[in-house]
Parts: sequence; C-alpha cells; structure tokens
Amino acid sequence: MVSILGLRMPRELFRILVAWAVVSAIGIPAVWFLLGPHLPPGTMSNSAADQQFDNTVLAVCVVPVAAFLAIYFPYCLVRFRHRGTTFEDGPPLKGDGRVMVAWIAGTSALVLFLAGWGSWELFPGEHGAGGGQGPDPLQIATPANAAGALQVQVIGQQWQWTYRYPQYGFETDQLVLPQGQLVEFHVTSLDVIHSFWAIQLGVKADAVPGSDNVAFTQPGRVGSFQVRCAELCGIWHGHMFTEGRVVTQSDFQSWVGQQKRTLAPASGSLPPYAPSYYPTPLTRGG
Repeated sequence: MVSILGLRMPRELFRILVAWAVVSAIGIPAVWFLLGPHLPPGTMSNSAADQQFDNTVLAVCVVPVAAFLAIYFPYCLVRFRHRGTTFEDGPPLKGDGRVMVAWIAGTSALVLFLAGWGSWELFPGEHGAGGGQGPDPLQIATPANAAGALQVQVIGQQWQWTYRYPQYGFETDQLVLPQGQLVEFHVTSLDVIHSFWAIQLGVKADAVPGSDNVAFTQPGRVGSFQVRCAELCGIWHGHMFTEGRVVTQSDFQSWVGQQKRTLAPASGSLPPYAPSYYPTPLTRGG
C-alpha cells in the first residue's frame, strides 16, 4: 500500500496513476500544439478555423482516457499474468466503493462535458444554418457584416453543382470566391436531396428542393478547395465533385468580368432569381 495525501492505495494503482499522469502531461500539449494545427478542415476560412479549434479541444479530451487505457491494460497483462505451470483459482476479490465512485463520476463528467460542448458548437452560430433545417430553421445567426456579403446560390442537381451570382447576373459551373470577403451561400436543389460540402472552407449545407439553406463563411487564404456531395443522390453520386478557388479581390473582379462576357448569351435567358426550386421531370439528370 502507498499513502498519498492521507489516502492509501495499492502499489499497483499508484504506479498506474503516476504513469498515466506523466503520459497525459506530455500528450495533452503535444496534441494541442503539434497535432491541432494539422487537424481538418484547416484554417482556410473563419468557419474552418472554428471547426479545427473544436476538433482540437475534443482530441485533447480524449488524451487522458486513451492514455489510461493504453497503460492500464498492458500493465495488468504483464504484472498479473499467470506464472508457472500449475493452474489454480485466484484470490477472491471484493469491489472497492471509492474506485467505483471515482470512475463513474469521472467518466460521467467527461461525457457530459463533451455532449454539452458538441451541442453548443453545433448549434447555428455566426456561420448560419444550412444543416437541413428546412425553409424555416429555428435560428439563422447573421454576422454583423452580412450587409456587404457576396451572395452565391449553390444549386445541386444530378449530378453536378452550378453557382449563381445574383449580384452579377450570371450562373456558372465554377465556384470562385474573393479573399477576405464574407460569403453568403444559399443552398438548394433542382431534383433530389444533395449536400454541399466545401471541405477546406468548413461549409456543409444540405441542398433540398424547395428549401433555402443559408451558410456564411469568410475565406482568409488564397488557394483551392474541394467541393463534394455528401448525400447519396443517385448512381453517379461519387462523381459529383469539383474544385473551388479563393482568389484575391482584383483577380475575382477580373474573373467576374470574364464570366459576364463569356456567359452573356446564356445569362439573358436566365429566369428571375429564386431562393429555391422544386423538381420537375425536365430538370432531372439522365
């Protein structure tokens, strides 16, 4: 038995706790400073950076649990393994009420914290709704600078994405966004349910016929990002992906001018802007 702060505990438990404390003290900062900056979805936008922070917090919470299991089981297998050739019953064991209370209290506190943290972070914050809440979500939190946001309507259809820029009057199959400007996505569908997932931007919103799901993000770094459909939508679902780009403000204005010139013949035939659509046989793929 070992006595610490007036508490007596078995020597084996003391060794396990010491090893657990050392590994946790090393593992927690290692995960926070070394692994955290590389967790998905990255920091290409403010919404992505927030998600990376959440993932880092959750990973740090896992470290003490994983460390305890990684130490406890190998220690027991080595320390209490059967020795010799004679098999006999082990000594009778009696449960320790203090250990059971500590275990139940500790694991319950951790689970409740993770549940509360995850629920709070998933609830629509400054990045809008977009998770399939339908045409009347409980909350769409609008950022303070939403008045100057670039509006982009994301239209899913079997099996491609198109993007309408209502402020500029054209629709294209390219998704190009300006660096540093707030973007207001309006996600909908022409046929079946899709899911718009701009991975590196940290944006994921269901594309539902008849619904206008809103999501905000502000790209902070120039580069490319992947766009995929995250909802099984038919036989060619796996091919419903493309690549978007974040460019500088000047490059974005040049791209807008080029798109308006190229798409001028088709843009004149575009129907009036509508926040949502309903499926008809003529708009379905195939």
